[in-house]
Amino acid sequence: MELDLSPKLAKKVYGGDGRSYYAWCPDELPMLCHGNNGAAKLTLEKNGFAFPRYSDSSKVAYVLQGTGVAGIILPESEEKVIAIKKGDAIALPFGVISRWYNKEDSESEVLFMGDTSKGHKGGQFTDFFLTGVNGIFTGFTTDFVKRAWDVDDNTAKALIRNQQGRGIVKLDASVKMPEPKPDHRKGMALNCEEDPLDTDTKNAGNVVLLNTKNLPLVGQVGLGADLFRLEGNAMCSPGFSCDSSLQVTYIFKGSARLQVVGVDGKRVLETIVKPGNLLIVQRFFVVSKIADPEGLSWFSIITTPNPVFTYLAGSIGAWKAISPEVLQAAFKVPAETEKLFRSKRTNDAIFLPPLK
Repeated sequence: MELDLSPKLAKKVYGGDGRSYYAWCPDELPMLCHGNNGAAKLTLEKNGFAFPRYSDSSKVAYVLQGTGVAGIILPESEEKVIAIKKGDAIALPFGVISRWYNKEDSESEVLFMGDTSKGHKGGQFTDFFLTGVNGIFTGFTTDFVKRAWDVDDNTAKALIRNQQGRGIVKLDASVKMPEPKPDHRKGMALNCEEDPLDTDTKNAGNVVLLNTKNLPLVGQVGLGADLFRLEGNAMCSPGFSCDSSLQVTYIFKGSARLQVVGVDGKRVLETIVKPGNLLIVQRFFVVSKIADPEGLSWFSIITTPNPVFTYLAGSIGAWKAISPEVLQAAFKVPAETEKLFRSKRTNDAIFLPPLK
C-alpha cells in the first residue's frame, strides 16, 4: 500500500486568550507514524504563557516569528531563562521541562518537530503539564500533595484547583516573569539566520546546518536540522539522504513546485508547497524543488544528528564521480552526449540559479 506523501496543514488542538497549540495528525499525514516523527506549533500573543511541561519525545524547536522568553530545565539542572527570536533553534532532549512566554506586542510562533519512537502514540507528541486543569497536580489526592510538598490542607487545595487554564493562558500585564539571562543562551540556542552559511550560491540559495558542531545538545536529541532558503525561480538539486535518515520539512515562506521520485523511477508526488505545509519524504526517495518567483524557505529536521545527503545535479553531483565509459553505457548515449552532460553545472552546488 502506497503512503500519502502530500503535504498537510496543522490543526488546532487547544487554546484560548493566550493563543493556541496546533499539531499535525498522523491519520492525515501517515508518514508521521510510519517514520515515528511528530510536529506541532505554538502561538502566543502578548502576555501569552504556555505552562511548564515535559514531553514523551525529543524535539527541536524553531522560532518562526516574533520574540519571547523560554525557560528550559535540563534534568538535575537549574532553569535556563533565554530570550528567543525569529530564527532560533533550540534542542529539547528527553526529560526537559520547558515553558514559553511572550511579553511583546507582536505574536510569537514556535515550531516543534521531533522523534516519537519512544512516545505513547506514534506520530504525535504527548505533553505532560505540571499545572492547569490537565496538570499532574490534579491527578493526586490532597493528602498526597500535602505530604509530598509538606504543605497544609488549604495550600494543597490551592495548588490543585486554582489554575483552571489548559496549557496556555493570558497573564495579567502586572505579572512579572523572570528576565532572560544572556549567558544562558550559550549551548542552548542557535540562531540559524545569523549563523555562518554552510553553502551559499549567488542568486540561487543557501543553507545553514544544525548539528553537533554548532549546537552539541542536538546529539542528545538524536536529530539534525537545517534552514534552506531558495531564491525566486531557482532550483534545489535532486537529492536523497544516503544514510537512511528521514527528513521532516516545514514550509514557512514562499511557494514552489515539488517532485518526488521513488522505487522503479515512479514519480510518487508532484505538488505545489506553500507556507504552513509539512511533508516527509520516504527514505532514499529523490526530491527536488523549483521555487516560484517569490522564492521558498523551509526548516527541516533529519533523524540523525549529522546527516549525509547525496545530490544528483550540480558540481558535487554524484554523476561527476562516475567514469565517462560507465555513463555512456548506462544512458546508452554516444561520447558526445556524455561530454555535454558532464560539462554542465560545474560551478553550482545544491542550488541551481534561475534559467536565463
